[in-house]
Amino acid sequence: MSTRRRRDLPPEEVHRITSAPEPLADDLARRQRRYLWQMGIRVLCFLAAGLLWAHVPVAVPLVLLAAAVVLPYVAVLLANAGRERRVEGDVYLTPRELGAAPRGGDLGGS
Repeated sequence: MSTRRRRDLPPEEVHRITSAPEPLADDLARRQRRYLWQMGIRVLCFLAAGLLWAHVPVAVPLVLLAAAVVLPYVAVLLANAGRERRVEGDVYLTPRELGAAPRGGDLGGS
């Protein structure tokens, strides 16, 4: 321990729990739920297009089919947009430079 007294030490930076990232398991569960909801909407678009084909103008089922085709791409993009990298300013470790390695004669060997 250092010979300096506690009051002589610089104040330590306090980190708040609210700045901590979301746990990986929670993030993964949230992204999976979002993906499943979007795939459920896709199934509903297919079903609605099939059921409405003979009852409404053809443009409505075609729009539903186009949405069902595009939804998987959008769902995958949103599901993969999970944990983002931290900004460089968020690094709390200060780099230290180590001194040079001792020369061969200073190691105590022969």
